[in-house]
Amino acid sequence: MSADKGRKKIPRHVAIIMDGNGRWAAQRKLHRLEGHHKGSETVEEVVECCRDLGVEELTLYAFSQENWARPSDEIEGLMALLKSFVFQKREKLIKNGIRLLTIGQTDRLPEGVLKELTRSIYETRQCSTMTLTLALSYSSRSEIIDAVNQVLRNAMANEEFSKMVNEDEFDRLLFTEGRTPPDLLIRTSGEHRISNFLLWQMAYTELYFTETLWPDFSRDDFMKAINEYQRRERRFGKTTEQIRATA
Repeated sequence: MSADKGRKKIPRHVAIIMDGNGRWAAQRKLHRLEGHHKGSETVEEVVECCRDLGVEELTLYAFSQENWARPSDEIEGLMALLKSFVFQKREKLIKNGIRLLTIGQTDRLPEGVLKELTRSIYETRQCSTMTLTLALSYSSRSEIIDAVNQVLRNAMANEEFSKMVNEDEFDRLLFTEGRTPPDLLIRTSGEHRISNFLLWQMAYTELYFTETLWPDFSRDDFMKAINEYQRRERRFGKTTEQIRATA
């Protein structure tokens, strides 16, 4: 197998729904925030693993719009953890060539958190080894509705009342403009749903579910997901014969 063909078996873009922090803490009779703290250690390990493998983009579902309905003390703790994580890992991101981006309604985040995020996004803007995207205050349905409304506003402003929009134009109105769709989605903790995450972008994404809770998700667990991905044939509507003919 050529090096190029071997490289194709590594997903270019991995997305992860990091689930199970609360259950991990409950099993140990700890406060839920202890689970989130342990989960942040897993984030660091998975980021390093992706970088080592040559994954170009990693998108983590860190905080959904629905999560704002959680108890206020948990939200405050999560925001404090996020602020600390972004601050503490900034230099490491730069050293390892990792660019930080966000998607979601980040204007809803506390001012201190947004300040640290903005600084890290700016200071890692030239990094090109890998892109780490945090989905924060994110809802895929809201993202799609916002894009539709932008199409309507643009059409009304230009008096193009019969304007038709193609997929490429619509894609440019999403938070993920300019980024590749995920090749692989991993969800931990045994849940088998995608929970309003990248609904448009994951039309052809390979889905991988594991019973492992996020704080326990190790490098070995990540490699199991990669190995499963490598065993799958991605056809994008074509036949097996067509895919093999162009391999």
